Amino acid sequence: MIYVFLADGFEEIEALAPVDILRRAEKDVVTVGIGSDTIRAAHGVVMLTDITDMQMQLDERVEMIVLPGGMPGTLNLEKSAAVQGAIDYCVENRVPVAAICAAPSILGKKGLLSGRKATCFPGFEKFLEGAELSDEAVVTDGMITTGVGPGAAVRFGLRLAEILCGKSEADRIAAGMQCGK
Repeated sequence: MIYVFLADGFEEIEALAPVDILRRAEKDVVTVGIGSDTIRAAHGVVMLTDITDMQMQLDERVEMIVLPGGMPGTLNLEKSAAVQGAIDYCVENRVPVAAICAAPSILGKKGLLSGRKATCFPGFEKFLEGAELSDEAVVTDGMITTGVGPGAAVRFGLRLAEILCGKSEADRIAAGMQCGK
């Protein structure tokens, strides 16, 4: 199961592109609302999540967690004990963690990017403490994948599909979505 965390102020495309792509890959993707099952995105879209953070279970079924960016969504994710606990669980159990836009700052502040290649939305680099900054749109280093922002959301989602399902499956999905090379 892949948990995609949504907090008020999340960036819509950064959450929904990976959800869509991973569901095309037939992965069990669960959207998790922080504090409620009804979350208002950064541009006013209201989303009904699959579960709330109070219903989330961290166990061997968790394959990955995804942290979309956006403001104030990233700040709301960062202050969530459930999100912090999920990150810690993933790190301790070598479960992949993915963050895009401003959300890599959460990982940076926890010291998880130190010595790793990473990217983020311009202006948030100062929070990627100890990271080797990359100008690539999507970067995977070990168990952590980071993305630069909304324009990279599809590439980010395809990378997550590649990590979980292999390159051929990610390529199949990209072709079906008419993604150019």
